[in-house]
Amino acid sequence: MTEDGEAARGVWGVVPPRTAQATRTALVTGAGSGLGALAAQRLAAAGWDVVGVDVDEAGLGRTAARSPNMHTRICDVADPKAVEAVVAETGEPHRVVHAAGISPLGPALEQPLDEVERVIRINYLGTVHVVRATLPGMLARGHGELILFSSLAGWLSVPLTSAYAAAKAAVNAYAETLVHEHGDSGVKIRCVCPAQVDTPMLRRIVARYPAVGRTRIMEPRLVLDEIDRSLARPARDLYVLPGGRAKAAVFVQRHAPRLLGLALRQAAGRAGGTPEAARTA
Repeated sequence: MTEDGEAARGVWGVVPPRTAQATRTALVTGAGSGLGALAAQRLAAAGWDVVGVDVDEAGLGRTAARSPNMHTRICDVADPKAVEAVVAETGEPHRVVHAAGISPLGPALEQPLDEVERVIRINYLGTVHVVRATLPGMLARGHGELILFSSLAGWLSVPLTSAYAAAKAAVNAYAETLVHEHGDSGVKIRCVCPAQVDTPMLRRIVARYPAVGRTRIMEPRLVLDEIDRSLARPARDLYVLPGGRAKAAVFVQRHAPRLLGLALRQAAGRAGGTPEAARTA
């Protein structure tokens, strides 16, 4: 499950015990594809002991191929007990990259209610479950890195994104509250809000709504590069806005929201009502 590798030796075995010298450990959700997969692979290549979780077993296998220090677990972040069980088994991580998410689109008055609830359970409550399972251990140590993927849609929504945008706005508000409460704890919290990123999830959206593909699409590696740079900033510097487009959009939303609203309506009209600026993390 993400905003969408022959399995590596030992991937499905028990995670080996940590040494006293403390290997850096990371938990990556949504590791079956997309940004989560690339984040997990990068961390493993850099020598981190990585636990990748997803509901996509085949995708996890592809991600973990030829990475002996990557371990995978099937886990639905919408299930708090499943998330807690993974952390209890594999140990408290030093870094969390929470990239799991879904993005079904539909008109606000027509999108099936069970689909809306599923978006909220996975995208927002899934974030809450991951944070509650991992942040206490970081706070007890006095350090750690908690990276939560949101979306530019959490700042500004467009047609057909009501459930997705609402869930991502909730993630933003939740992350802001975490910084208010724990910003001086030694744990760095980042909320990542990209626009369109070239992931399997976005490609599925483009296949249904071709107008989405007419906007600039960012390479996943550039998003992760921006996150890496952000970790050198002060702890309370919460938001990561990859690329000039996301930074400009948030600036205008903050200072000239009516102007931005007009521009989005015009763009939607040119696209025939489709979510030309639809976002995906």
